[in-house]
Amino acid sequence: MIPADKVREVAERSSIVDVIGDYVSLKRSGANYLGLCPFHGEKTPSFTVNPAREIFHCFGCGAGGDVFSFVMKIDGLSFREAIMKLAQRAGITIEERALTPAEQRQRSERDQLKAIMLTAAQHYRDCLNRDPDAASARKYLQEREVTPEIAARYGIGFAGNRRDALVRALTNKSLPLELATQVGVIRKGDNGYYDLLRNRLIFPIRDSNGQPIAFAGRVLDNSLPKYINSPESAIYRKSSVLFGVDLALRAIRQTSTAIIVEGYFDHLALSQAGIHHALATCGTALTDGHLMMLKKHTERICLLFDGDNAGRSATVKAMERCMTHGLPVYVISLPQPEDPDSYLRKYGSEQFLVEVQRAKPAFQQFLLWLIAKTPPDSVDRRIRLLDEIMPRYSIIADSMERDLYRKEVCRLLGIDEQAFTKRLREHQGKARGTAAKTPLPVPPVIAPTMHDPTQEMLLGVMLTYPQSLSRIREIGLESLFEGTYRTLAELMATFSDEHPHPPMWQELFTSMEQPEIRELAARLLVDQGHLADMDWHVAFEQCLRRIEQRHLKELKQIATTLASLTPGTDQYQNLLARAEAIRSKKSSR
Repeated sequence: MIPADKVREVAERSSIVDVIGDYVSLKRSGANYLGLCPFHGEKTPSFTVNPAREIFHCFGCGAGGDVFSFVMKIDGLSFREAIMKLAQRAGITIEERALTPAEQRQRSERDQLKAIMLTAAQHYRDCLNRDPDAASARKYLQEREVTPEIAARYGIGFAGNRRDALVRALTNKSLPLELATQVGVIRKGDNGYYDLLRNRLIFPIRDSNGQPIAFAGRVLDNSLPKYINSPESAIYRKSSVLFGVDLALRAIRQTSTAIIVEGYFDHLALSQAGIHHALATCGTALTDGHLMMLKKHTERICLLFDGDNAGRSATVKAMERCMTHGLPVYVISLPQPEDPDSYLRKYGSEQFLVEVQRAKPAFQQFLLWLIAKTPPDSVDRRIRLLDEIMPRYSIIADSMERDLYRKEVCRLLGIDEQAFTKRLREHQGKARGTAAKTPLPVPPVIAPTMHDPTQEMLLGVMLTYPQSLSRIREIGLESLFEGTYRTLAELMATFSDEHPHPPMWQELFTSMEQPEIRELAARLLVDQGHLADMDWHVAFEQCLRRIEQRHLKELKQIATTLASLTPGTDQYQNLLARAEAIRSKKSSR
């Protein structure tokens, strides 16, 4: 563990302008500095650095935080790693507290596992380049038009047919063979240890820092299994790692788009064509872990899976997960029977990027596929189609999007909206009674917006006028703030109690574990400078009146909606609970 006083020292001696200036060209603009955001593509600078408060915020993509947040995001580092990097930059020596014996064993084991995987990656790479037996692998790559430069960039290697070649390489470096079995590169049999991957092309699977953590071995002929993949281990969780992540993150941030493909060679083909914002699944479906990672770096997911039935099924499942996480998701459709590799060979990268621009919203594409497969030319078919559509429709969170798709489904199926709404209620009732596999969340009558001016004004008052905290506490944080805003307000209140003197913003950011909280705080700290010369009492009372008006409006909408619902349903009960919560807040003010 790094002592708190050392974290403060590193923060104090790491000028955020100087650190970010190593990555971004900054120009002074009043009290701030401006530059082009390194996390997404833009032509007009919206990336703002405030040297007085030592924070940054991009008004284009929302990224924000302190100097540690920036280094973590730009270099893909943990908090500890970011501190160590900045300490080295500032010439600060950090002596971490002594680890317990259990912590020492755990760290030593992880270090050895990483050393094993790095040794294996180097061994496979050397085999591809130098082993006479790898001639077939080199020829195969040449036939697939994988250049030596791309092969080197990805660290592609080859496992020869010798029983214990890797075992010997690990032994020569005094690495523990028993640990090597845990990451699946070797196994132990009756006659001792032996290599798992033999006579296969090797794709290293690397983390965001480029450390090999797993391997995929592909045959060079038609034998089965086509791929052998590393098992999960202490350093590899396939549900949270995507192939090519170490090479793609910067391009994904710049384009605000991540293209997801199925195959390793699809990924290589895109990279070779100069399309670097792509990732591939490692022999698994797109998972919640993948999407939680992607949400930190992109605003848009484009799915590019095979066009057969299996590929379409995988696309629909991925669409459902993306929608559940609130990530806009699109589908790239290439003409059959092309895949990314063959398409790029025929038409080139510029035409491929046109296909990316033409990508359809995934739910729209799902509807088109469904109706093409089952034309709505009878009552029975319309009902079957509705039952296919309802679970996916119910995941859509945005109220306007739901409204537009309801109209589109009714148009495509030739039914009226009243029939659609009735079937939706029936479906929700059945799903609730049978514990359906697909969750059916009911969006609130008034969905929370990304930027609530009233709550942000109140937070700005808290930041600029610490004396306002007593008035805010008198009313109650829970009566004034909701969601992310409430979380930040509670953190600020606690921080103010513990730091009665002028705040050091790095300490505030260090206490924020959630990236979205740090980004919100950074935006407010950059954007609330205009509050410095105003009467905060007046601003505060204006905010209270706006909250009162908004709650009255929401209560009216709830009353109207309740009149059209069946009592006892989940949606009915949820709305009653919401109304009670609003009344409770009103009574406390």
